[in-house]
Amino acid sequence: MDACFNAFDKDGDGFLSISEFQLICRALFRNDRGKIYGLEEEQLREVYSIFDLKGDGMIDREEFEVCWNRWIKTCTRPKSAFLIVDVQNDFITGSLNIKQCAAQHDGSEVIEPINRLLETVPFDVVFYSLDWHPVDHVSFIDNLHLREVDVSSGISKEAARVYDTVTFRGPPLLKQRLWPRHCVQDSWGAELHKDLKIVEDAIKIYKGTNPEVDSYSVFWDNKKLTETTLSSQLQQKGATDIYICGLAYDVCVGATAVDALTSGYRTILIDDCSRGVDLVDIEKTKATVIASNGVIVNSSQVKAMVEGKDRRPELGYKLALEIKHKLNLDEE
Repeated sequence: MDACFNAFDKDGDGFLSISEFQLICRALFRNDRGKIYGLEEEQLREVYSIFDLKGDGMIDREEFEVCWNRWIKTCTRPKSAFLIVDVQNDFITGSLNIKQCAAQHDGSEVIEPINRLLETVPFDVVFYSLDWHPVDHVSFIDNLHLREVDVSSGISKEAARVYDTVTFRGPPLLKQRLWPRHCVQDSWGAELHKDLKIVEDAIKIYKGTNPEVDSYSVFWDNKKLTETTLSSQLQQKGATDIYICGLAYDVCVGATAVDALTSGYRTILIDDCSRGVDLVDIEKTKATVIASNGVIVNSSQVKAMVEGKDRRPELGYKLALEIKHKLNLDEE
């Protein structure tokens, strides 16, 4: 830490000015091919102010120690989790396969690049999520007769068709998109695809197990009533970064990425390892992730990022905002 501080304290006054801090950011946010990212001017000033704990317009050695331990160390040596979402038979060749829903996409296309990552990238932990529905699950259109549709529903029970959204009577009222029966617990359709590599010591996360509420995100059900075990497992592993991919891009993958960002994780969506249903919704998913300081990359870029050799400013900025939030909580 001291060597870094001294190297960038160009005028030797014992403080880092914003221009000296900018040099640190230029050294920090770059890749192993020599590309320098840096931070945008507004973001630079905000991050500088976060570590200017005394608010005097300078970062002294004590303040830099916080910056070093909580920010720079994570940016250079992240703890990376790989989360593979719902690469299950029903979404590839079964009752709710991606190709059937969207002719331009084939769910099996994600398997080869995912396997390549599993074989070549030193992730700290790997997770596989599985949709794992009971037979009477609320999302199945053939279970529509088991529940009452509310009068406020835009579509009546009699008129409802697959992929429509109805409102079930409460309390509370529940808006639900209707899907074909899929990923029923212990069925062939719920199994991970046979060609998907399953690594040793990986952790499986089961979601959608409550018959009364759907669960797109691997973190929470859609009503935020119940958490899966993912959050506690990530904390136990000390994960800082989550690489997310799988099926379907604009449904479960997207919902998981949004919850990862909301939960404070540096979030990376792997584009070529994901396939979705609707091209417009896929673009909306990408826009939401980018607007929340997530990153979308190709699988070929992942190894260098996991190894800390390709350090993205968006992820650094996201981390700084999380540090600011925690510092504010500590003051309260």
